[in-house]
Amino acid sequence: MNAILRCFGCFVLSLGCIAGTPAAAAEKPNVLLICVDDLKPLLGCYGDATVQSPSIDRLAARGVLFERAFCNQAVCAPSRNALMTGLRPTTLGIYDLETFFRKAAPDAVTLGQHFRQHGYRAEALGKIFHVGHGNHDDAVSWSVPHWSPKGGGYALPENAGRAAKPAAKPKPASPPKGAATECADVPDSTYADGKIADEAIRRLRAAKEKPGEPFFLAVGFLKPHLPFVAPKKYWDLYRREAFKLPALQTPPQGAPAFAPTNWGELRAYSDIPETGPLSDQQKLHLIHGYHAATSYMDAQLGRLLDALDETGFAQNTIVVLWGDHGWHLGDHGMWCKHTNYEQAARIPLIVAAPGVAQAARRNGDAASRNGDAASITSLEGDEKSRELPILAASPFRKTGALVETVDIYPTLCELAGLPAPKGLDGASFAAALRNPEAATKEAVFHAYPRAPRGMGPIVGRAVRTARYRLVEWKKPGAAAETAVLELYDYEKDPEETKNLAAERPEVVAQLRKILAAQPEAKPQVGK
Repeated sequence: MNAILRCFGCFVLSLGCIAGTPAAAAEKPNVLLICVDDLKPLLGCYGDATVQSPSIDRLAARGVLFERAFCNQAVCAPSRNALMTGLRPTTLGIYDLETFFRKAAPDAVTLGQHFRQHGYRAEALGKIFHVGHGNHDDAVSWSVPHWSPKGGGYALPENAGRAAKPAAKPKPASPPKGAATECADVPDSTYADGKIADEAIRRLRAAKEKPGEPFFLAVGFLKPHLPFVAPKKYWDLYRREAFKLPALQTPPQGAPAFAPTNWGELRAYSDIPETGPLSDQQKLHLIHGYHAATSYMDAQLGRLLDALDETGFAQNTIVVLWGDHGWHLGDHGMWCKHTNYEQAARIPLIVAAPGVAQAARRNGDAASRNGDAASITSLEGDEKSRELPILAASPFRKTGALVETVDIYPTLCELAGLPAPKGLDGASFAAALRNPEAATKEAVFHAYPRAPRGMGPIVGRAVRTARYRLVEWKKPGAAAETAVLELYDYEKDPEETKNLAAERPEVVAQLRKILAAQPEAKPQVGK
């Protein structure tokens, strides 16, 4: 009977945390923010039958999975600025890797800074802000200096150099890059993500010694970002013949010539041609490498989730897993990110918070069920009941609610019972955590810049609804009639085979009206 009462008390406390009631004030929930570089929703919990992602699937079984989540720009620095400031790239006027966000918004209160101001110990490990290309971290966001792993790039010396690449025109501003992939029979902690997991586990155990100080711990894993390096055991999870090339190998019919990416990021690696197509074997090898790197990162997440359970923090910790943007894995003949298309803009987003699983079940557990993993770790129960089998109808609670990266900031504030700063671009989606059928917003917004010859710098502002995406390419502030348009219908053409803007003027008009209600995009700061 006492055990039942204790469990009931935990349940009531959990519901109080998500509802923002006085129960939440009695014990502030911790926050574990997991940022993953270049992770697309190619995961078991998102319905992929090939990838091995048991740890992410395990996290998804604890919370709510967002099927229609989108970044605000498909490249690292602007996407991470959006997460940490709650401001879209079009609001900041920052679309590149180099510009520090405080150049545009010197008084912005970042997500870590906001929690720190409300009594949290805010710490950051690995890649949270984009550091590099002249950009740097934001010290005031954290209670202690940001931590990065030392080394952890290539394990094999022969892969680290770029001597094997015949450079036609060297790019002095680009750092030397080695091979695009590496398969080495080494321990997990040889590479950076293993080191990051080691340190994150150490920080959780240290937090156990400070029970009165809630933590905001941001952990940024680097994989599956290029290069696709992972211990051999993760490559061995897959058979090369199990992979298939995407059916569509060309850009959308009728798309502007400047809209696709030329995947220069990949071409900078020593074993990738600087011009021309990849062979089918190269494509399959890269697809294999992406899967291996994803499974490697997933295993490090699993270790972190184990530590969260072992320290007892799982009962009172909001866990967010967020991918900074998607990745073209050969679809449309493209690689990397750097576009406004679905494969680049759509992201994985999973939120597991105290009371989320119970609230979702209580509201009908309306999300679809899929997946076939071996087991999950239960958030509730004692050590003996921790391993639960996943049956054919798996427990993933999914929502089709539209969300974008800037919505995470106000959502975390609501879940933690904190006031959200004024002026954020996003809106809380906590209602969709309690009830996966709850509506959030009619559309989300993202952008990508281009500089086509003869046109100068332009920005492709995109509006994405549940069915459509419209991209409006023009100079910031230019007249609407100067825009070049793209329209895609994801109900009838989910693969984006054709630009429908000329054929569907009535849809274009409706979406442009939604886009026009948003502030005009700012030009790039300092340019």
